[in-house]
Amino acid sequence: MAESAQTTHRKATPFERALLQRRRRAAEPLWREALGDQLRRRRHERGDTLDDTAARAGISPQYLSEIERGRKEPSSEMIVAVAGALDVTLLDLTLAVAETLQAPATAAVRGTVSVLALAA
Repeated sequence: MAESAQTTHRKATPFERALLQRRRRAAEPLWREALGDQLRRRRHERGDTLDDTAARAGISPQYLSEIERGRKEPSSEMIVAVAGALDVTLLDLTLAVAETLQAPATAAVRGTVSVLALAA
């Protein structure tokens, strides 16, 4: 086996730790973007238009569109209103957003660690 392909068990250097942290941060989407994706997905699953959901939530369709595109940081009251309009609980919505955030972050960390292990 080639020396560069061997796995060594050593502590990461400060430089390697900083590089890993930087890569993790770059790979993570913003909460508002993940929330917006989840809201749009649920609205489409219901077959609702922006107007339908916005009317039930008591907000403008333009504001709902900005939330879905991750352009706005909605207040907790707005999130509850939109979640209610989509017949989803705040807990279920929060868990769904957390799951979407967890998957790419886990994959990015695994990929980064693998690259560093091969480079050692």
